Amino acid sequence: MRKCSSLLRLLETGTRLCRRYWPFLRYLLVGGWNTLFGMGVYALLYRCLGERIHYLVLLVPANILAITNAYLGYKFIVFRTSGNMVREYLRCYVVYGGMMMLSAGLLFVFVEYLKLNPVYANAVCVLVATVISYFSHKHFSFR
Repeated sequence: MRKCSSLLRLLETGTRLCRRYWPFLRYLLVGGWNTLFGMGVYALLYRCLGERIHYLVLLVPANILAITNAYLGYKFIVFRTSGNMVREYLRCYVVYGGMMMLSAGLLFVFVEYLKLNPVYANAVCVLVATVISYFSHKHFSFR
């Protein structure tokens, strides 16, 4: 009997934690998908066009696609807001525009000074930008 009540308490605690942190978990899932999506788009563009187009220029189309993908996921899955779609989409661009400039600067340093492969260097940039963008979206884009 004692084991059953301990198990029930554990399940109740787990249920409360899931309810409390479910929005954050959704953010991690959507953000994880978007990270893979964005990195994949950049890698594909670099593989197909990297010999003809500078690696930094390839960040532009990769980020446009990734921002749109992220916006849709955050709007409909994570934050589930009913706010003005155009305003929220533009705010996403403000946040991601800042992240793109940060990523471009870091990418330049990693590739030109540290001599890292652009695709691997971009992976590091994405990790840094992901952490910063969570707080920016939470307190600005979808407030």
